[in-house]
Amino acid sequence: MKTKSNLYRKESYYGYLFVLAPVLGFLLFTMYPLLYSLYGSFTDWDGLGRMDFIGLANFKEIFADEQFHKAGFNTIFMMIGIPIEIILALLLALGLNRKMFGTTAFRVVYYIPVISSLAAISILWQWAYNGDYGLVNQFLALFGIDGPNWLTNKYTVKPALIIMMVWKNIGYSMLLYLAALQSVPKDYYEAASLDGANAFQTFKHITFPMVKPVTFFIIVTKIIGGAQVFTEINIMTSTGGPEYSSASVVFYVWQKAFGNLQMGYASAMAMLLGLFIFVITLVQFKMNERSSRDLE
Repeated sequence: MKTKSNLYRKESYYGYLFVLAPVLGFLLFTMYPLLYSLYGSFTDWDGLGRMDFIGLANFKEIFADEQFHKAGFNTIFMMIGIPIEIILALLLALGLNRKMFGTTAFRVVYYIPVISSLAAISILWQWAYNGDYGLVNQFLALFGIDGPNWLTNKYTVKPALIIMMVWKNIGYSMLLYLAALQSVPKDYYEAASLDGANAFQTFKHITFPMVKPVTFFIIVTKIIGGAQVFTEINIMTSTGGPEYSSASVVFYVWQKAFGNLQMGYASAMAMLLGLFIFVITLVQFKMNERSSRDLE
């Protein structure tokens, strides 16, 4: 019994040692910055000097801040790309799930943007959208269309960014759908075929329900990522676009924190953004649970 007890203690010691690194990493690099930022949101800290407690003053100022309202609207507007990406990715996955020549090559081609540097892709699309020599306007000129300067026009800058982000991320969603489609048992399709189901009925009653968990995962992760969009906006429209029409909330947080040295104000905006993401994610999980119960 003594030997067994010693062995148990030894295993426990190594077990705690293995979990120590990730726990310490979480506490140091996630919890501590989060709590520090939460406290900072109630101060007038400039990032360098002392932190004077000012209560809810930062939050009151945010709700009256027109720039913040614009950035919030832009962030939500650019999430229009999420359903577009999901639909296109599912259609591509359905096409590439068939046995036909060149499917492997197409899968690689669509996935290359996913693993490419976001900074490099942003610079590439910045060139493509240029009004004077950009590839997009050169293509439109073939049809006699005089394209705008996409990134300096307040009406075209957001659609331009949405197209770029859909192009960048569609390969990832397509690959997830492809994996889900290949895991659907063939028996289901054979039974549907014997029952005389057409292609639409097969998709509606078999394919779509079977890939629903993947759709849910993509929606949740894309909304979280969409709420934090920053790099492409900072590179392609470094001032936040004409009349601040492309600035996201994270871009505005970054400007306030490191441009204007209003770290306390930026922390308050970050807290509100985090709360928004938490509430939206919670609502999605609740809706998914209700939908799953209805299907059962």
